[in-house]
Amino acid sequence: MTLTIRAAALADADALAALKRETFRETFVDAGFRIPYPADDLAIFEDDSYGVGNVIAQLTDAAKQTWVAERQGRLLGYAHVGPTKLPHPDARPDDGELYQLYVRNEAQGLKLGGQLLALALDHLTTARPGPIWLGVWSGNLRAQAIYRAQGFMKVGEYDFPVGSWTDREFIFRRAG
Repeated sequence: MTLTIRAAALADADALAALKRETFRETFVDAGFRIPYPADDLAIFEDDSYGVGNVIAQLTDAAKQTWVAERQGRLLGYAHVGPTKLPHPDARPDDGELYQLYVRNEAQGLKLGGQLLALALDHLTTARPGPIWLGVWSGNLRAQAIYRAQGFMKVGEYDFPVGSWTDREFIFRRAG
């Protein structure tokens, strides 16, 4: 069974929207951290962040790039990057940001996360020379360790809205 990592296409919009929603839930709600988001707040967040219309807008935005990992036509993970939008006084619109990187639980151990991360960081280093930014949930110690191993350092914090619920996020930056 061949695994492929490729640039996402507009034809992937429906499957990618579903993957985004499912991997967010696996990570933060159902099997992962089990954050007790109120149902209404989670629904608002999922519609705003992972609706097909939003995914189409991301895929057609020339300033952003998304890659998907797939096996036999089924999407298993993705990485999404673009210009930084983090609320940090040193962040500039020309800097790059890793927005999202998720892999389905069933595909953990296939090294897709590392491959997607390397691809995203290589792209940002070339396309947006300078610092690379990312936001990571304050309770996700594993992800923080991975990012630190890639040269990122915590440089700030902010509240990330999930509907009217807020998560505490850390802002990480890697010098360019």
